[in-house]
Amino acid sequence: MNYLDIPVLREKIALLPDKPGSYQMKDGAGTIIYVGKAKSLLKRVKQYFTRPQRGKVMRMVMEIRDFDIIETETEKEALLLEISLIHRYYPKYNIMLMDDRMYPYIALKKEGDPYLKIARSDREKGYYFFGPYPNSSMAYRIIDLLNKIYPLRKCKNIPSKPCLYYHLGQCLAPCIRKIPDAEYRNMVDGIVRFLKGDKKDVESRLRAEMRRHSENLEFEKAKEVKDVLDAIENITSRQKVMFEDHVDRDVVSYAIREGYICVVFLLYRKGVLLGKNSYVEELEDDVDSFLESIIVQFYDRHPHPKELIVPSPSMTEVLTSALGFSCTSPSRGKRKDLLSLALENARQMLDEHFQTARLTDDVLKLLEELQDKLSLKKTPLDIELYDNSHTQGYECVGAMVKYVNGVKAPQLYRKYRIRQENKADDLASMREVLTRRFRRLKEEGGKLPDLLLVDGGINQCNVALEAKAEVGIDIPVAGLAKNDRHETDTLLNADTGEEIPLDRNSPLFFLLMRMQDEVHRYAITFHRSLRAKDKFKTLYDDIPGIGKKRKGVLLSLYPTIDSLKGVGLKELSQVVPEETAEAILAKRDAFFAVPERKKDDDKR
Repeated sequence: MNYLDIPVLREKIALLPDKPGSYQMKDGAGTIIYVGKAKSLLKRVKQYFTRPQRGKVMRMVMEIRDFDIIETETEKEALLLEISLIHRYYPKYNIMLMDDRMYPYIALKKEGDPYLKIARSDREKGYYFFGPYPNSSMAYRIIDLLNKIYPLRKCKNIPSKPCLYYHLGQCLAPCIRKIPDAEYRNMVDGIVRFLKGDKKDVESRLRAEMRRHSENLEFEKAKEVKDVLDAIENITSRQKVMFEDHVDRDVVSYAIREGYICVVFLLYRKGVLLGKNSYVEELEDDVDSFLESIIVQFYDRHPHPKELIVPSPSMTEVLTSALGFSCTSPSRGKRKDLLSLALENARQMLDEHFQTARLTDDVLKLLEELQDKLSLKKTPLDIELYDNSHTQGYECVGAMVKYVNGVKAPQLYRKYRIRQENKADDLASMREVLTRRFRRLKEEGGKLPDLLLVDGGINQCNVALEAKAEVGIDIPVAGLAKNDRHETDTLLNADTGEEIPLDRNSPLFFLLMRMQDEVHRYAITFHRSLRAKDKFKTLYDDIPGIGKKRKGVLLSLYPTIDSLKGVGLKELSQVVPEETAEAILAKRDAFFAVPERKKDDDKR
């Protein structure tokens, strides 16, 4: 269907203004199914109907039968209006941060018989508040620890007789006697200091108590005190002070893969990293617009820091204005390092999403679905996947992983060190690995796999077909082909040339992604193990702005030149300054341009 053939859409698109504002997409029943904002309503709304779409956006566009717009004077007004309309209509295609719970605080009662509790707000009078903490478990652990150190009141309602805590020495029993204010004041002051990060007084007192018990041969009591000291070390060791200014600041970063984006919020309170929140969604085209929306939605529900570090300078002005607190995008220094840390977390969470999604699906049924899509004679219960890994041709390796009945079979994995001369030629490396594997199977009479999957499109598939023809064996071959965004979106039947689109929300897609991830991981791990044995030149050498520390960060995030495929300038600029990121990507593009030119020469 051509959506411009729908009269109401065609007429409204022609009248769109080149101004900021919010747009509301409607289905045939007039229900608002999506709310968005734009710097230019003309450009943004028109894109939905004139540009090829995919995934969630494609499904949404198929339902659109009408839309409304609301013009605003500024982009800030458009952003705030978008969030207001989302809260009002709850459109089904909008990002909904369902984590509506408020972060927990530790509350310490000031007057009377003080006690500790978990609070979901810091507005109740009569309490000191500490936090917020990203999850309740950490807050409860700290309260349990403090209750063992300080004999505060434990009972919510004071009973008529002493409870178990009194007999354990963990309560002063205000139920049967009046506790002097000075005694309580000392405990309250100690708790406040501890929760502000000063643990020296507590540790000193506990060590003295432990020595006293040991000298009195009270080893059981000494052990109890030591357990408390260990608990303090265990909890506080995770709370490393990153900033001596003790300012509340959050860091937002993102990673993109296969059309999905993971956004991570790292939460620093009083200079200490308390935890993170992460969200994985299908990505629309405009990354900045997506991030602005999810950030404003997040802080509409959660406490505001004094400073927010964001990945793009173009976002800082509108977010600072919309949120009412400082938003910055650093180019260097400790804050830039925090962006790198957040990016590393985002990449890890995104990989975890692909590894764990749809794990409860019936794998055998998915293999039967794969059989149908590829028109195989039998269900591919034995699948082999192949991949190469290298750094600019250095320590080039190949790897094969095997899945039996849809489950990894690590004992059957194989590693290959590439022998051919031009080790930077990925196609030649793949041909060598497959030829060696096929010959070994034929010579030893080994069982042939039901399906061979290569990571690539028609060129990689042709190499596999040539290798099996050269050796004289018959194995079905398929490829996992990528689009121009370096996202896997097509299953390629090498034997017939048929291209089979993959639904990126389907269970089969996530099963294939888990397999693809595993062969990538195995190849990179082997490459790293060889690389670690020798000093070598990396692709990050000789690039201005990259020193030893920054090179280490880059190698941890993008260890091989292959891992930089599909990485954009904005994402890489979270780790290094933009001009350095441009130099890295130029070096990457120059490297990958060489094989392409060679392929074109071969065709001629």
